[in-house]
Amino acid sequence: MERRTFVKQSTLFCASTLVLPLKPGLSSTQQVRIGLASDTHYAEREVAGTRYYTGALQKMEEFVNTMNTEQVDFVMHLGDFKDEDETKSEANTLGYLQTIEAVYAKFNGPRYHCIGNHDVDSITKTQFLEQVTNTEVATKKGYYSFDANGFHFVVLDGNHTQEGKDHFYKTGQDWQDTNLGTAQLTWLAQDLSATALPVVVFCHHPLYEFFRDGHKYHVNDYKAAQKLLEANGNVLAVFQGHVHAEDYVTRNGIHYVTVLGMVDYEGLDNNSFSLLEIKDNQMILKGYKRSNSFTYTL
Repeated sequence: MERRTFVKQSTLFCASTLVLPLKPGLSSTQQVRIGLASDTHYAEREVAGTRYYTGALQKMEEFVNTMNTEQVDFVMHLGDFKDEDETKSEANTLGYLQTIEAVYAKFNGPRYHCIGNHDVDSITKTQFLEQVTNTEVATKKGYYSFDANGFHFVVLDGNHTQEGKDHFYKTGQDWQDTNLGTAQLTWLAQDLSATALPVVVFCHHPLYEFFRDGHKYHVNDYKAAQKLLEANGNVLAVFQGHVHAEDYVTRNGIHYVTVLGMVDYEGLDNNSFSLLEIKDNQMILKGYKRSNSFTYTL
């Protein structure tokens, strides 16, 4: 299926609106509320283009406070949690990560991270994972899964070379050469086969083809990932960041939703985050500040 126009949350559905049957395994009584943020890029560095790095800390505080007030079931950050300064200092970068994680930790509930390309710039993936909390997730890999409120959630990690090695951009790797890799795809197939619950997937990098301004933003093996998600039959949606733009496609009944970056533009008036609610045969994405609101029929 080709790109479709978003359905605004505020739009009234007419009598002829098609309501599709529930996905297999999705009960009409199941619901979950999730706080979504992406591309915070916190660092103490000069403004670059639209990116106001230092202001991202205050924006994260607003996100956490809002989600605490809303009492969402958990929060998910879609990657590029922190950034680095011009010195590319390992010590400085670890400090930025610790500072932004301390704010994120003020959420009164479970919290999770996707790993973005800027999360493995001056520090390794292992260093990043040692400094953050993915609530009750035992693995120290960038990909994992968990259950909540009768749903199964999968977090994927596109920060691998084609040979399956972890990205570490200080060694000069190409940020556009991103892959899930054979080992992760094998794990994904096994993970999906072990659950009968409706599934929602999170990944920093798009799992569908996305080019902009001559750059590639999707993972190289997105087709293999899509094939596994479609074969499962219970996958509702994939949420992604990375491109700092709102975008949406459907592929064989699965919604692929890309959200704005928090770091862009100055001040809290330009903050950007969302509250995702899945219930009653719908996914409702309530946007705050620059983020728009949308409703998707399941």
